[in-house]
Amino acid sequence: MALEFQVLASGSKGNAIYVASASTALLVDAGLSAKEIVRRMEGSGLRPQRLAAVLISHEHSDHIRGVGVLSRRFDLPVYLTQATLEGLPSQLGELAGAHIIQSGRAFSVGDLTVHPFALSHDAADPVGYIVEHNGCRLAVCTDCGTATQLVRSRLQGCHGLIVEANHDVDRLIHGPYAWHLKQRIRSRHGHLSNEECCDLLQHVHHRNLQVVIMAHLSEINNDPQLVRDTLQQRLHGEPWHHVRFLIAAQDQATPLCELIP
Repeated sequence: MALEFQVLASGSKGNAIYVASASTALLVDAGLSAKEIVRRMEGSGLRPQRLAAVLISHEHSDHIRGVGVLSRRFDLPVYLTQATLEGLPSQLGELAGAHIIQSGRAFSVGDLTVHPFALSHDAADPVGYIVEHNGCRLAVCTDCGTATQLVRSRLQGCHGLIVEANHDVDRLIHGPYAWHLKQRIRSRHGHLSNEECCDLLQHVHHRNLQVVIMAHLSEINNDPQLVRDTLQQRLHGEPWHHVRFLIAAQDQATPLCELIP
């Protein structure tokens, strides 16, 4: 096994992603209750006791809800930026250990190398992550208002991508949200649309790309079929035949995926 991963949950009600080598396992975000994270892991045959750390992307509740209890229960260090740490609500309680990270500075968790990179989102200091092992690279890039040049350069050459396809623009504009929320979602500090996600994928596609998971779908402003339709319209033909596409959901985990160097 080179690198395996599974989206345990994705959406505005909670996000958590499992990533592991043969000897080291970690979570990216813990936005469900600790009890639910454990339940979903065990339901997929994964052992929470294997976890070595939790990486936090930013301080919004759908990414940190269970991190306090999970950290204390399994004595897990939590990796996050200083601004994100300062933005955590007091009701989370103490963390078993807080490790301060910075965008652009790689660090190691066991035999996994983690590369944090800056994202454009309405949080204190949001980051995406690239997790690397034995030449395999998995990128986690959600809660991203615009695919900056930095984002595009970091995703280049990755074998697996977990990227945001938050909304369908037409459904958002004509939907029930208040206008200020629509503006926030469409802004440079909001979320990527289905079309913007496909634009990003077209830019970073390469022949060794193996798996793409479309994530953080809005339950109000998007639908899995709309994502599939956009993929079919925008990403078709021979260059994409070798890529496995999955759509992450809020209420259930994706299949466990493996990247091969």
